[in-house]
Parts: sequence; structure tokens; C-alpha cells
Amino acid sequence: MNATTTRGALLAALACVLVGGSFTANSLLGDYPYAGGQFLRYALAFLLLVPFAGPGARDRLRSLGAGRWLRLALLAAVGMVGFNLAVLAAERTAEPAVPGVFVGCAPVVVAVLVPLLDGRRPQRVVLYGALFVAVGAFTVQGWGRTDGAGIAFSVCALVGEVGFALLAVPVLRPLGPRLLSTVVCGVAAAESALAGVLIDGSGWLRRPDAVEAGALLWQAVVVTVVGFVCWYMGMQRIGAERATLFSGLIPVAAACTAPLVGTGSYGAAQAVGSALVCAGVAVGSGASPRFRGKAPTRRQRVSERSLEKL
Repeated sequence: MNATTTRGALLAALACVLVGGSFTANSLLGDYPYAGGQFLRYALAFLLLVPFAGPGARDRLRSLGAGRWLRLALLAAVGMVGFNLAVLAAERTAEPAVPGVFVGCAPVVVAVLVPLLDGRRPQRVVLYGALFVAVGAFTVQGWGRTDGAGIAFSVCALVGEVGFALLAVPVLRPLGPRLLSTVVCGVAAAESALAGVLIDGSGWLRRPDAVEAGALLWQAVVVTVVGFVCWYMGMQRIGAERATLFSGLIPVAAACTAPLVGTGSYGAAQAVGSALVCAGVAVGSGASPRFRGKAPTRRQRVSERSLEKL
């Protein structure tokens, strides 16, 4: 790995570890209105990101056509608001491990879809790494009780996780990581407010208590502002295929942080699963010399132009 890909891998890893910590924060928001919490999270993140959007932000936004604005709206609706809503809905009739297992399959889906949409074959090294990651995520979380609705909403969560990566590819280059993060947070805040009014009526927003406020601040400042920018910076450097491998670190981070708030434990299964995830990331990202494949080309890493046809 050269300096660019190493930096990209570290950024993607950091982003996914931070997102994993957000699952633990979610456990402290069980009584807070879903849409209202998402609105506060994304609105605060938007306000914090605006000063760092970068020079020429207005000109870059004006240059976007209607198609790319629609893509941004879909990215926020599917990969952010919809993803979180699907996880919440799944956990009403399924144990949390069930949507977690489905989301853990995202690296496999992305490892197949991205190259096919780009007119090339999937890289076997990346695909093998993605399979290691998926098996490791399953081992960390296990499987729990569920029903048809729980599985259906878990599949929706998987679609949201995949969409968060794929829908961003064509707009990442013209906007850059910071401006892209700023825009999608603003759009997600508006969508969350609309969803709150439609779903919860006048009770969609209330003042959080001290614990809820701390959890929302963590999600807004650390997970969203820092995590989103790091994620898109990493994806810009190593491409969506390899960046999504690091999403296997999400359940690992969640398992490691859950004992801190008394919502879980870290045992032998979690340790074995964590090792499998790390092995999969090393194999698929090219960090392991034994399994190192061809480095992603500039076309694969940055443009992935064929995704613009979606």
C-alpha cells in the first residue's frame, strides 16, 4: 500500500469505528422520538460543518444538475434516515444481531456491484476479503430471534448501508468530502423533520434529558461530523469497494463499547469474529503482502464513472 491508500484505509477504519460506537449511543435513546433525534443530530452536524465546507462551495453547488440533487436526496433518505429507521423497525420484532448480520454483508454486495457497474470483473482479493468480513461480523453478533418483518426490515437496512456508499460515488468528486457531508446532513435534517411530523405529529420533538443530550452530541459531533468526513475522504482515496470492507469494524466497535454502558459483553465469540474481520480487511484492502493484488487504478478509486448512469 502506498501513502495515499494507507491514509485512505486509516480514515475509513476510523470512520467505521466511530459509527460502531454510535450503536451503543443508540441504546441510550430508546425513549426519545426517532425522527426528532435524527433531526437534532443532523441539524447540529450541518451547522458545525458549514464553516468547513471549503472555498467555492456555492459555485460547486450551483453546478450540480437536477439529477445529482436527486441523488443527494436519495443518499440522505436511503443511506442515513432510511437506514436508521430500518434498523429501528427491525429491532421491534427481531433481536439487534439480526439487522447487524445483514448489514455485515454490505462489503460483499459492494465488492460485486461496484466493478460490475464499472464494466469490469470483481477483484477476487477484494471479494475474498469481503466474505471474511461478513463471516466475522456474523461471529461477533451471532444470530437472534426474528420474524418475517424483522428480516424484511433488516434487508432494508442492508440496502441503506450499500446505498450510503454507492449513491455518493458520482457526487464525491465534484463536491469533495467536506461539502458532501455538509449537504447530506442538511438534507437529512429536513427529511427527518418531515418524517417526524408525519409519523409522530406534534410529539416528534422534545427537550432531551442529560443522558439523551450526551448521546445526541456524540452522534452529531463525533460520529457524523468527524465520521462522515473521514469516511468520504477514505472512499475518495481507496474507492467504494475497499472502503466498504471497513464497515465490518462497525459491529466490532459496537461489541467493544457495549460493556461500557452495560448493554452487552465481549467474549470469545466476539474476539474470534474481530480477528476474522481484521483478516478480511487486511486481505481485501491489500494490507497483507501475501494476498496483495493490483492497486486500484485512478479510474477505480476516484471516478467510477459508470455509477453516474444509475
